[in-house]
Amino acid sequence: MRNDLGLYLHIPFCMKKCGYCDFLSWKGTREEQENYVQSLIREIESYEAFAKGYKVSTVFLGGGTPSILPGEQMERILGAVSKVFWLEKKPEITVEMNPGTVTEEKLKSYKRAGVNRLSIGLQSVKNENLRLLGRIHTYEEFLHSYELARQEGFDNISIDLISSIPGQTLESWEEELRQAIDLNPEHISVYQLILEEGTPFYEKYAEHPECLPGEETSRDIYILTGKLLKEAGYEQYEISNYAKPGYESRHNLKYWERKDYLGLGPGAASMVRNIRMSNTRDMKTYLERCGQPKTMREEVEFLEEPRQMEEFMFLGLRKTRGVSKKEFYRTFGREMDMVYEKALHKCLENGMLKEHKDRIFLSEEGILVSNLVLSEFLFDK
Repeated sequence: MRNDLGLYLHIPFCMKKCGYCDFLSWKGTREEQENYVQSLIREIESYEAFAKGYKVSTVFLGGGTPSILPGEQMERILGAVSKVFWLEKKPEITVEMNPGTVTEEKLKSYKRAGVNRLSIGLQSVKNENLRLLGRIHTYEEFLHSYELARQEGFDNISIDLISSIPGQTLESWEEELRQAIDLNPEHISVYQLILEEGTPFYEKYAEHPECLPGEETSRDIYILTGKLLKEAGYEQYEISNYAKPGYESRHNLKYWERKDYLGLGPGAASMVRNIRMSNTRDMKTYLERCGQPKTMREEVEFLEEPRQMEEFMFLGLRKTRGVSKKEFYRTFGREMDMVYEKALHKCLENGMLKEHKDRIFLSEEGILVSNLVLSEFLFDK
């Protein structure tokens, strides 16, 4: 019997790096992109023996901006995946795309290659905010890309938004969110801006927090987001993710549920049989060793049982359904109440967690301070 597997493929190219982004990405020439595609295909092929034990149910092409590649290259990449890996009958195959990089021809290629889900980086419906964030597109260009995707028959589209950006108010955010809802996508991800060290945004705003919405405003933005999306028919299934029924990201759920996934490409992370691994972030090293997976691993860590338990809790509690006591016992042969007696008692007592039948989950108040709550389930705090 084949085990279930998610597959992540990193495409590290972007037209321009955004001011808030700390992902591994750069522009790259057409020649560099073609060399990379060939190398990624070699890496895919190097997993032929490994692939025999697995059935792939989700494929996610992230970046960077995967849609920067010509459709022909995307078809070759996904063709290699289908040749090497056993795909389930109806796998979820997602491509991240940015407005301004998509054409009708590319979308047709995606369809031919089996892509059935698009994740579009909108980030804001206001052009002044898009300029502030360093995006290369306008809202009008997003609408063109979105309409093209609908015309080509894509009926599972996710859009990304960023909240709590400089100068944003609760009122201006409500206007933005309502406009995004009117587009009627199947899935919406809303991420509050985080200042990542080493980015232009960090250098500009870390010492000027007054330019950003305050803690109370950010809290109100988060609460309003959930309220408006629920009224529009979206269910919050994870701290930052909302979907119409049946349109949750199957791939991302693998991360939060600690299912096996294999990451290919520079910097890509994997978690297989309780072993966490990541590829080298150095492109030269990657290109030289892409056919020899073991030689380009930057980090390899076997998770001992205590670490597995920690991840079960702090990843699982990101989901609004939380975690199952029965599943915890099936996985570890120990009662959750015994292992986490103090943490559970504290968080249930102060209202940060709730309990219903078999499940433990974050309360509305708990979600607002989720990092603090989740840290209670680390053994070495």
